[in-house]
Amino acid sequence: MNAVNELRKVVQGVQKMTPSEAFVETCVANGVTEMFGIMGSAFMDAMDIFAPAGIRLIPVVHEQGAAHMADGYARVSGRHGVVIGQNGPGISNCVTAIAAAYWAHSPVVIITPETGTMGIGLGGFQEANQLPMFQEFTKYQGHVVNPKRMAEFTGRCFDRAMSEMGPTQLNIPRDFFYGEISCEIPKPMRVERGAGGENSLKAAADLLATAKFPVILAGGGVVMGDAVSECKALAERLGAPVATGYLRNDAFPASHPLWTGPLGYQGSKAAMKLIAQADVVIALGSRMGPFGTLPQHGLDYWPKEAKIIQVEADHTNLGLVKKITVGIHGDAKAVAKALIAKLASATLACDATKAERAAKIKAEKDAWEKELTEWTHERDPFSLDMIEEAKGERTPTGGTYLHPRQVLRELEKAMPARAMVSTDIGNINSVANSYLRFEEPRSFFAPMSFGNCGYALPTIIGAKCAAPDRPAIAYAGDGAWAMSMVEIMTAVRHDIPVTAVVFHNRQWGAEKKNQVDFYNRRFVAGELESESFSGIAKAMGAEGIVVDKLEDVGVALKKAVDMQMNQGKTCVIEIMCTRELGDPFRRDALSKPVRFLEKYKDYV
Repeated sequence: MNAVNELRKVVQGVQKMTPSEAFVETCVANGVTEMFGIMGSAFMDAMDIFAPAGIRLIPVVHEQGAAHMADGYARVSGRHGVVIGQNGPGISNCVTAIAAAYWAHSPVVIITPETGTMGIGLGGFQEANQLPMFQEFTKYQGHVVNPKRMAEFTGRCFDRAMSEMGPTQLNIPRDFFYGEISCEIPKPMRVERGAGGENSLKAAADLLATAKFPVILAGGGVVMGDAVSECKALAERLGAPVATGYLRNDAFPASHPLWTGPLGYQGSKAAMKLIAQADVVIALGSRMGPFGTLPQHGLDYWPKEAKIIQVEADHTNLGLVKKITVGIHGDAKAVAKALIAKLASATLACDATKAERAAKIKAEKDAWEKELTEWTHERDPFSLDMIEEAKGERTPTGGTYLHPRQVLRELEKAMPARAMVSTDIGNINSVANSYLRFEEPRSFFAPMSFGNCGYALPTIIGAKCAAPDRPAIAYAGDGAWAMSMVEIMTAVRHDIPVTAVVFHNRQWGAEKKNQVDFYNRRFVAGELESESFSGIAKAMGAEGIVVDKLEDVGVALKKAVDMQMNQGKTCVIEIMCTRELGDPFRRDALSKPVRFLEKYKDYV
């Protein structure tokens, strides 16, 4: 270990070096120990000294997977995740994953070597204009305009990723890695965030003092700002129920009596019914995005008359989606501490009804838990499952197709302590939003509002790299799974053991639900008959388990996690699910079809 630490000592003062050395030493100064990507000639001179610098390059199967891994790594560690690739196609492969990281506010640094300066504009091999590709999904783009400025731009990209809480791009002409320069490696700069303006804090405290039914909405800022303890203290002072933001299930401990679950798509009815009663909502580190506050389960729950206090580190999000009464531009942790101090000795209107409110919270949560346990009523009498059942047909292994909600409940019961879970996009994965509960932050990862498929597996591999002592579990439907399942080879090749749960229902469920509700069951391109995913996993060197009996779901998860944690093995659990469908993703964006041309008259 001492030898490794010696290697990682940052070069001090102005020294002669190559631009490659300046780049690598600046990465070392920023604590980089892992990068994800595929090797390429564009950055090979720098890559040659990664190992002696203490940097491990983890080769992936596809660069989109590499960027997702960097995202998962960053979201667990709170440090930079770094991705690098060959200029042109290697870099363009990363765009989707960087967009997902952008909406997750993840400090990913993407290194994009590009065509050499003497070839730009000539249409040479693997040439591409790489800055415009990422301009919508990065907080800062650094383009090295001279080799002498390599360390400067590299350091700035790392600094800005943390200060802006989002991806940054470092674009380097490939010939700029070579030569001789004199420079000093910049020290990392970290911005300390404050508690906001005194006037806005006072206005918020005054508003909370008069609230009779305050509710806290804990968002991603609570997780990223390490503010869970402060959020808990504020909730306890107010006796306020705490709802978590959409796909931010780890922003508040699920065992706490004030926890009510997530809002938004496939969220908690308890959280929705309680926030509907609020007279004051404090959105702590939440932008209150439209997909995270939309009506659900037939409930238009967002309180129309409530006064809203919004706390945001990014001032441009204040009042962006919802009308607010008080906006605080500050850090979630610092703001919560300041509000607790202001309210500590005050007499609050909500104090008198704490016990009554606690009883109401418990009653709503109990009712929701009971409903979740019993929720198997989504049975489509025209589905292939029902037809197969009537004919006495069974799964390929002789078992039965399992209802997704029953499966999710069993997985929830068997979930190990300190588990990290990533979910892909899709119908069953979204329903999982109601069943995933966590006790600590930096435990739950999803593609957020970008909603791309192929996210879960590579992201959990990156998360496992950052936290090898924690169980790492990915959820994916069969459609999304097929987009990234090849990264199982990355996990196996590089000893990064993870567990994947694949819900095999043989369809693009989320979109197929729209064809049921809006297009008179005219199914086009939605069927996904596939070979055994557990068999494919075994062919890639992993373990595989097929589950088609409900009593085997929890057993399979425990076995797979044991293999991960104690034997260092990756395992894919393939669960044979029915084709029942939950609420559609975009009911708000669809309407019944209208046809004017005669030949399409029947298609309404």
